[in-house]
Amino acid sequence: MSNSELQDEEREVLQSIYEGDEQFKQLSSNTFQYKYGENESVKSFLLEIQWTANYPEELPNINLNAFYNKHIVPSLKEKIISLVTEEGQQFLGMSMTYSLFEFVKEKFDEIIKDQPEQVIDSSLIDKLTISNDNESEDVQESKKVPKKEQLTKAQKRRQWNRVDAKGEKQRGWNWIDIVKHLSQTGSKEEKPPTN
Repeated sequence: MSNSELQDEEREVLQSIYEGDEQFKQLSSNTFQYKYGENESVKSFLLEIQWTANYPEELPNINLNAFYNKHIVPSLKEKIISLVTEEGQQFLGMSMTYSLFEFVKEKFDEIIKDQPEQVIDSSLIDKLTISNDNESEDVQESKKVPKKEQLTKAQKRRQWNRVDAKGEKQRGWNWIDIVKHLSQTGSKEEKPPTN
């Protein structure tokens, strides 16, 4: 059998075995993922196996770089990849995707114990400053910056219509319209004097 025939056969077997399993996902004809652990848990990860053109004569690509794995510490990623690669060595020349997924499933508790319960995002650590002087300066600078007024499109259009071709406001733009002012305030009626 050629490599492509072996891959076609293994693909059908994987689809039948994992049918209805929400943890398993086939991304393409040669890329498969399996999620271990509880959803959205710090102690969970997504293992991706991608077949090469010469698979199963050579090892597939083992990948843990999915966005879902952003919380996994780098040392644990390296450990998982090395364990799966080492396990795959004994299956060279045979279909191994199911065996690798099941190997990780069996060793999951042992593997995931190296993952801390709480993970601090390393990008946040870089942003934090240790010096109190820098922190107080940053706070003072942020207080001084006035907030820019946000205008709606209608407000901008009215402002634009109030200027002439030179960009200057028309003469009398700030004059009070006496008639409008009096209509809003109302006139005081004089009462006739009573004799």
